[in-house]
Amino acid sequence: MTDLSIGALSERTGVAPSALRFYEAEGLLQATRSSGGQRRYARHIVRRVSFVRVAQQVGLRLDEIREALASLPENRTPTEDDWAKLSSSWRPRLDAQIHMLERLRDTLDGCIGCGCLSLRHCHILNPGDEVAVRGPGPRYVLDDEGPRPLQRS
Repeated sequence: MTDLSIGALSERTGVAPSALRFYEAEGLLQATRSSGGQRRYARHIVRRVSFVRVAQQVGLRLDEIREALASLPENRTPTEDDWAKLSSSWRPRLDAQIHMLERLRDTLDGCIGCGCLSLRHCHILNPGDEVAVRGPGPRYVLDDEGPRPLQRS
């Protein structure tokens, strides 16, 4: 297989050439140089760039992405086993993020325990902002147990 130019990689991945140069500067991918000094990317870099793009879309930080990609071999095309190891290491993080997004989706139209008390049912679910004892922010979204009656002493 032939190596890809930065333009071809950009076209294939939907990532702008400037972003590809940024990813390279950040150590997320590597290019070789042609005799004329142009960047050339091995074909397997398409998957790395696609991985970076999706990881960013779900909110992962560049340092997390860089650390994950560092687990892949540099001197050869990653195999299915290589990608499976990376995937299994991220599964708990992604599962937790999915769970959080589902909780947000399911509770955003109701009381989220943030203390604003602006919705009619906030005064029922969180009277006097009693949920504040659990900590700052939207406790019914951030806490795994979600809304629950507070125990009165």
